[in-house]
Amino acid sequence: MSLLEVSNLHTHFISHDLNNNLRIAKGLNGVTFEVDKGEVVGIVGETGAGKSLTAMSIMGLLQPPARVVEGSVRFDGNEILGLPAEELNKIRGTELTMIVQSPLTSLDPLSRVGKQLVRAQREHRNISKDEAWAAGVETMTTVGIPDPERRMSAWPHELSGGMAQRVLIALALINGPRMIIADEPTTGLDVTVQAQILDLLQGLVRDRDMGAMIITHDLGVVAHYCTRICVMFAGSIIETGPVRRVFNDPRHPYTQALISSTPKRIAEKGYGQIGGPPPNLYALPAGCHYRDRCSRAAEVCHTSPLLQEIGAAHHARCHFATESSSESATVQHG
Repeated sequence: MSLLEVSNLHTHFISHDLNNNLRIAKGLNGVTFEVDKGEVVGIVGETGAGKSLTAMSIMGLLQPPARVVEGSVRFDGNEILGLPAEELNKIRGTELTMIVQSPLTSLDPLSRVGKQLVRAQREHRNISKDEAWAAGVETMTTVGIPDPERRMSAWPHELSGGMAQRVLIALALINGPRMIIADEPTTGLDVTVQAQILDLLQGLVRDRDMGAMIITHDLGVVAHYCTRICVMFAGSIIETGPVRRVFNDPRHPYTQALISSTPKRIAEKGYGQIGGPPPNLYALPAGCHYRDRCSRAAEVCHTSPLLQEIGAAHHARCHFATESSSESATVQHG
């Protein structure tokens, strides 16, 4: 049994236009994946693919007009989708936590760091302020914050971006969670600090036997830090598998385009343009949602492709997925 099991998750944005006609944007369309203990799963895809929406749906943090209309989210074998807020709050912030984007704007600007760490504990556990403060100092030390006692008394605006990100990680860890969802955890940080933050997350997953899900645009982050990868397009996972296998032999044309668009591949091969706007979520095309941008599109692509098994734990949602990436590359770039 996996730590987190997401199955056939559909999230829609449901609203009405000025004439009161119903409008539905299909943000997530049958998202299915798992996260095991001790592994880091990377979720990648272009802006609007549904990466952050997946995280918010899992955590029960959606705001109208967004709504989960179908699917299942099981944590440690128990269904958490649709739980009453009181019950969900017992899990969220304790066993399952999330590190959001923009650390400096995510911290409470009106509370000192230590107060926020104390509050995060006392909302979920019956401990004294002194005990919570001591645990805060210990957790700040764990995430590599120097002089933690002094930092506990700091205001958020006094922290650098990297230090604020470490504080967010400390807040996520303070109640001993078993899984962390990190949404673009290194956005806006310099390369050195990015590496430090990701090394920290990877080490925590390994040492504490936690699970982690990292949402990112950076394939380099996935290649270096993740165990498995899920590639998203138009609200669906179109390829998933062990990182090395997918990078070495991508089977979906979109995955191939993403990988060929990295600076290294562009330098090596002389190509790398994905091109084209994302599909309209209010009017998704019939069949394969990628077909209007795909150089391999054929008549069969007007029917929806199934998620085909390529090899051990490697799947791709494409009618041509059983062809090797080298064969596909010949067709696309030969």
